[in-house]
Amino acid sequence: MKRSTIAVSYLPERIEALQEIATNVAWSWNRDARALFGLLDRPLWHLTRHNPLEQLRRVDPGRLATCARNTKFLQLYDRVISDLRANDSNVGTWFAQDYPDLSGRTVAYFCAEFGLHNSVPIYSGGLGVLAGDHCKASSDLGVPLVAVGLLYTQGYFDQRIRLDGWQEDTDERFDPQMGPLESLTGPNGEPWLAVVRAFGRPVHIGAWRMKVGRVPVYLLDTDLEQNDPADRGLASRLYAGGPEQRLKQEWALGIGGVRVLRAVGVDPGEWHANEGHAAFMLVERLREHTAKGTSFDDAMRQVRATSLFTTHTPVPAGHDIFSCDLVEQCTGPVWEELGVGRDAFLRLGYHPTRDHGQFHMAVVAGRLSSRINGVAKRHGEESRRIWHDLWPGRKTSQVPISYVTNGVHLATWMSHRMMALLDNHLGPDWGNRLDDPSLWAQVLTIDDQVLWFVHCELKNILMAFIREQARRRWSDEWKEAQHVVGAGTLLDPDALTIGFGRRFASYKRSTLIFRDIERLRKLLINTWRPVQIVFSGKAHPADEDGKKMLQEVYQFSRDPRLEGRVAFLEDYELHLAHRMVQGVDLWLNLPRPPLEACGTSGMKAALNGVPQLSTLDGWWFEAYDGLNGWAIKPAPEGGEGDDWDAEQLYSLLEDEVVPLFYDRDQHGVPQGWVDKMKHALRTVGERFTARRMVQQYVKTYYAPALRAEAFVDDPPGA
Repeated sequence: MKRSTIAVSYLPERIEALQEIATNVAWSWNRDARALFGLLDRPLWHLTRHNPLEQLRRVDPGRLATCARNTKFLQLYDRVISDLRANDSNVGTWFAQDYPDLSGRTVAYFCAEFGLHNSVPIYSGGLGVLAGDHCKASSDLGVPLVAVGLLYTQGYFDQRIRLDGWQEDTDERFDPQMGPLESLTGPNGEPWLAVVRAFGRPVHIGAWRMKVGRVPVYLLDTDLEQNDPADRGLASRLYAGGPEQRLKQEWALGIGGVRVLRAVGVDPGEWHANEGHAAFMLVERLREHTAKGTSFDDAMRQVRATSLFTTHTPVPAGHDIFSCDLVEQCTGPVWEELGVGRDAFLRLGYHPTRDHGQFHMAVVAGRLSSRINGVAKRHGEESRRIWHDLWPGRKTSQVPISYVTNGVHLATWMSHRMMALLDNHLGPDWGNRLDDPSLWAQVLTIDDQVLWFVHCELKNILMAFIREQARRRWSDEWKEAQHVVGAGTLLDPDALTIGFGRRFASYKRSTLIFRDIERLRKLLINTWRPVQIVFSGKAHPADEDGKKMLQEVYQFSRDPRLEGRVAFLEDYELHLAHRMVQGVDLWLNLPRPPLEACGTSGMKAALNGVPQLSTLDGWWFEAYDGLNGWAIKPAPEGGEGDDWDAEQLYSLLEDEVVPLFYDRDQHGVPQGWVDKMKHALRTVGERFTARRMVQQYVKTYYAPALRAEAFVDDPPGA
């Protein structure tokens, strides 16, 4: 049973399915659907930041009546409805055609966050956006995926920057009834679908379902009257609170998520834990088997046979670790249901060589999964090095951890204008030929002048967006004019514009470019070849070093010596990210190798013809070919990384990047630069989309598990 979201404004019968369209997130990557809502009321569409439900609630009924009689609107509406109906089945999809024997089987995908659209703010950054793109690509391909996460009614956090540049965290409560969600109820109308015990008391778990094309996403909610007040806000904030709060969230996600899927009648044949936050999902399935009389060892084998664990960080400290005492307080004597002793249960999370007495969520996930992967080729190598102690006696190269390089969802991240250009150059059916490498080779023959014109349009859109954001914030929030100066109001639409949009963490080195301020200043304020940099991103609320880096960047954006050539854009989220990756000239990425697991922001930029300058880490390690951007080569043995990388960065900008950008032909087109743009687009379109990523997951992991094919039972040691 379900409880629907609140109704929108009165809809004429002829277009009454607009609400149905708006409540399936598939509209967000359907060009016709986005054009439809733009045609309905363009100013309101922009004012609501492309939130169709909010637009429908606020639109003038008279405008709805007019659209219901408009031939152009109705033709577009009918096409969108046809696309929506196609999502009701998997007929004709890639998965149905290539895996007909797996019809009716299901993959469960558990993740702590999902970045699907800015109107549902339950994500913090890369992990969530990757999970969202995974769901979207699965829908496109017809992969029978169901996703499970938590509903954060206060999201991650809204960022506000003080005049001194210090980040402050503010909350803006998200009302799930105002989003594309439907609330599920139990068989007798109760507002919960499952109950778990945490810290000695029952916690009732409600659930909201969000349609993402063909993929249902179940978001768990504990804000129910039946729960203790301390538990009602358990899932209100993403990655908030201390260890106890985080542990409770992950216990609710794992245990509650499995029970909610059982309650709605979903019986997955493969279970995918996307990062260690979801490891308790594996424990609950152990409990299910032992409750039926299966021995603990046999239950371990059965759970492992149908489980996949994806790790997303090469930094050991980035994995959740809890004290065993805290785990025991949270879980209670769950080992009794597993038919083992306390120590045997806690050993599931023990690392054999470090952090004794601690419970590692990633170790649990590794022990209970027969398949483990990193998210880039180099990250796979690093993961084998980091976790080799779990397989004592093995060489690092023999540790059974593979990799699937992340990808980005093309229809989400490629701009309308770039898609229209490809329509004209590749034919209107190019979206049906994405797996053909020869399609992407044709990108290299796009007319230089046409591609440059489209890029300049996107750049002007970004500049207009930045100015309008500054205008709005000055009117509504900022009290001092100094805020406006560094918010991008002085940016030049003709200058070489570098984009840096990432989480502010020490290893991402957002301040590396300021290492020699006088050298940078000469680059920025050059009269004939000016350069400017647009920064955006958040620091984790508990990351003091990240906040200090952000503050330093913010202060440089107000430094009169740099003449407004550095901008910091507040409150980085999906809507702003789209504008940045589509509108800057060059994407900058400076992680300290080998600490970047993958990093997908440069992929999103490349889908819009924006080349990248990056260290050879993450995906760039396997993507860079000398034609599609620039790379900071590794320091020589014994060299100091930051000093070396800064020198390489400045030299590349001075000697290659800036001259190439400003070398124009008689039509004002930088032909050498445009060639880089084409190669960047070809590289990502052919090799680094979420479509390719999900296909690889299906071929390598999902299909073998769903077919119950044999695997090598080689669990990590204790």
